[in-house]
Amino acid sequence: MFVLDTWQYFMHRYMHINKFLYKHIHSKHHTLVVPFAFGALYNHPLEGLILDTAGRALAFLLSGMTPRVGVFFFSFATIKTVDDHCGVWLPINFLHFLFANNSAYHDVHHQLYGTKYNFSQPFFVTWDKILGTYMPYSLVKRKEGGFEARPIKD
Repeated sequence: MFVLDTWQYFMHRYMHINKFLYKHIHSKHHTLVVPFAFGALYNHPLEGLILDTAGRALAFLLSGMTPRVGVFFFSFATIKTVDDHCGVWLPINFLHFLFANNSAYHDVHHQLYGTKYNFSQPFFVTWDKILGTYMPYSLVKRKEGGFEARPIKD
């Protein structure tokens, strides 16, 4: 988890900082201002290769996991990524309680005010907190029903 989170944080953040990579590669994923589950892996093929394939290969090789463990781990990582992009905060979703990196956290990143924050994925928010790119949020009940993630103003 540490290796995958580290790789994805720095590559994801770099794709936001580098204007060329953002414009030609990563912006495809950010056309989804309101994330939804099937949009989790909606990205440029080169982004998929850099963030997902290379990151997972690195995690697999450095951790020494067996192929069987790899199948389960990477399946879980994919499920977690889809859940993070589902755009829905479900109070019964155990993933929201196990991981601070959840759908509300990632919704903030997809909003116009949040594109310079909350780069961490798919498990923990450690790198965002260490490097000052963490944007805290609160869940606000909407009158239409459901919750909305809103940044906490200082």
